[in-house]
Amino acid sequence: MDERSALRLLAADLPAAGDDAAVVNGLVVTTDMLHETTDFPTGTTRYTAGWRAVAASLSDVAAMGADATAAVAAYGAPTLDETELRDFVRGAREACEAVGADYVGGDLDTHGEFTVATTALGETDAPLLRSGATPGDVVCVTGALGRSAAALRAFDAGDHDRANDLFRFTPRVAAGVALRPHATAAMDSSDGLARSLHQLADASDCGFEVEWDAVPVHDAVTDYARDPDDERAMTAYFGEDFELVFTLPAGAVSAVRDALSIPLTVVGDVTREGVLADDVPLPDAGYTHADD
Repeated sequence: MDERSALRLLAADLPAAGDDAAVVNGLVVTTDMLHETTDFPTGTTRYTAGWRAVAASLSDVAAMGADATAAVAAYGAPTLDETELRDFVRGAREACEAVGADYVGGDLDTHGEFTVATTALGETDAPLLRSGATPGDVVCVTGALGRSAAALRAFDAGDHDRANDLFRFTPRVAAGVALRPHATAAMDSSDGLARSLHQLADASDCGFEVEWDAVPVHDAVTDYARDPDDERAMTAYFGEDFELVFTLPAGAVSAVRDALSIPLTVVGDVTREGVLADDVPLPDAGYTHADD
């Protein structure tokens, strides 16, 4: 059973767990678990691991349009090496500082495989949900896509310095807060653009029609993609980019673009049904946890 199947199994008992984070009386809370064999390629520094682990949870806070307040991490490794531990905490702390949050500690234990479980907290009285997209809205993304796919190619090529740099991303917390008065639906792109569109379509009971040429591609993708089809797979299906995918009334695009300090790209329109790219059905393909 993969993660999505497990979540569907639990949905009836956990109705508040359908968005990127849970909201309890204005408190936004989310948690993630990362493992060395599946999430930290050979060459990943402990500094990068600390940054990326905490930033992944902070990205969920961003997707809810919340102000980030704090994060904690449970750290397990075969040995508690002083240098590795200090580097991890420094990365975690600096990821929090990048979005105005505090890293406030966590838990330590020995474990057979380097594993990190992170929790991030935020605050908002008006969270962004996945369920408000309406036909006639436009669908947009922040930044550019394919960064993490390029990072993995860089790790594979032995370009570890560049790979670590690409693996460290700034969670889009400020963008999420700026979107809060305008966006009709939002989530982060951790599962990939294509899968995010399908998830938004399911939650909002709508469809999408996007244009491939409009999808913003991270500069590093062109350095590692084998051909145009591979570039498309890296940008649309790989995931783990942690950009925001969201919908807006068409008339709000200009105001939102002015409010953001990062690029906003309109990639398509909200429709009544179906998820299409250049008039062809877009597969519900992307990153899947625990895929069996």
